[in-house]
Amino acid sequence: MSILLGLLVGALTLASWWVLQNYTYWKRRGIPHDPPNIPLGNTSELMRTKHLGRILKETYQKFKNQTDGPFVGFYLYAMKYIIATDIDFVKTVLIKDFDKFQDRGVYHNEKDPLTHNLATIEGEKWKNLRHKLTPTFTPGKIRKMFPIVLNVADELVRVMQERIITSPQTLEVTNLMASFTADVIGKRAFGMECNNLRNPKAEFVQMGYLALRKRRHGWLVDILILGFPKLAVKLGFQFLLPSVQKFYMNLVAKTLDYRVKNKVIRNDLMNTLIDMKLKYDMGDKENGLTFNEVAAQTFAFFLAGFEAGSTTLGFALYELACNQDIQDKVRIEIESVLKKHNGKLDYECIQELTYLQKVIDESQRMHPVVSHLARIATKPYVHSHPKYFIEPGTGVLVSVLGIHHDPELYPEPEKFIPERFDEEEVKKRQSCAFLPFGDGPRNCLGIRLGKMQVIIGLALLIRNFKFNLHPTKTSVPLKYEIKNLLLNSEGGIYLNVSKIERE
Repeated sequence: MSILLGLLVGALTLASWWVLQNYTYWKRRGIPHDPPNIPLGNTSELMRTKHLGRILKETYQKFKNQTDGPFVGFYLYAMKYIIATDIDFVKTVLIKDFDKFQDRGVYHNEKDPLTHNLATIEGEKWKNLRHKLTPTFTPGKIRKMFPIVLNVADELVRVMQERIITSPQTLEVTNLMASFTADVIGKRAFGMECNNLRNPKAEFVQMGYLALRKRRHGWLVDILILGFPKLAVKLGFQFLLPSVQKFYMNLVAKTLDYRVKNKVIRNDLMNTLIDMKLKYDMGDKENGLTFNEVAAQTFAFFLAGFEAGSTTLGFALYELACNQDIQDKVRIEIESVLKKHNGKLDYECIQELTYLQKVIDESQRMHPVVSHLARIATKPYVHSHPKYFIEPGTGVLVSVLGIHHDPELYPEPEKFIPERFDEEEVKKRQSCAFLPFGDGPRNCLGIRLGKMQVIIGLALLIRNFKFNLHPTKTSVPLKYEIKNLLLNSEGGIYLNVSKIERE
């Protein structure tokens, strides 16, 4: 008994020492930070009253001009992080010293295969996979996908016209945009006619919502997966619901099997991934992909296009409804450009819709769907100020929301001003002041495809419809949903929509 008691006391003493050492790390180093709570660190309000993006934004704003170094300390639960408060240091992390910060330090698990994708994997595996997938998103291949996106956007217009055929209607636009982006992805990734616009409760889009918003375990395991991803993998915890995993694995398997057997060739993402799978089967492992890798990349591209695309469109429509003069200006530009192209929206048109692109950029500035970027130090980092060294294993957070709302970079940041993205204004700002897609070697690979999808959808919507705020159903300013890792509106965005009558 005395031995057991001694072991228990020893274990408790060791645990207490670890807790003390861990939660006093930044204090002992003299790095500015907010005092942590045990065991939640600086995230005690996370998922209860504040979105993580807002917590990081407030920390960025609080310390930006109160520190002599490029970052401040932060505790994400028990894990040690820093929050970058200097734009030049952000550039160092994302670009200049990328080799020291190339990993994201987020959960990925080969036994949870859909999570083991380009957005999450690390080291040489990431580098090799990025190299393999980059040719998939060349300008030439994106151009070939234009007709697919345009076809679905035309269907979106038809569906909306049917809903307001007799009189203006109040529509919740974010779910409608989600159906649009799901149909786009269904076609460009799987060659499927999903018809989510006609049937918003279709399994394809519902599985997308489940993948983004529902977890396999309770909140305690979620904390473990978010705060200690490597430990979560060792303990055997999985992230995605079994139904979501089964649906997407089966979908990819059926699509791959059908196309190979019937020698189907299409100008879409799946065609490129199938070519890589066939290379792997023929023994070319250097340039090929396994089935699980094909499924994981397809899943990652689906989630990125589905949620980021639809939410960006919803935010842009909201801002245009709030700013009718800007909406009118966009509509005039669209009509002017289409007139030069015989009334038809083609690939060249979207390059000429410069003001519309500034509107999208300004919407992404105000409401970046990815509100922060995460990296993990894999090598020691030494700063000119000796105190501000970074040990391997330390997490790095870049508050995109904080940077985008920094009045030193964007005066009157709460105002919607597309002219901030005039060429001469962009040149005045520091590099890494605009990060909706990240920056550096680990930026979003599908930038061009994502932009094209949003431009086409928004151009046809603004040309054919007028959008106004609903006086009671939509909050001004917008409130963000707290429990979603990405930024989206709480309760949706309700707009009054009326048809534009043209001669």
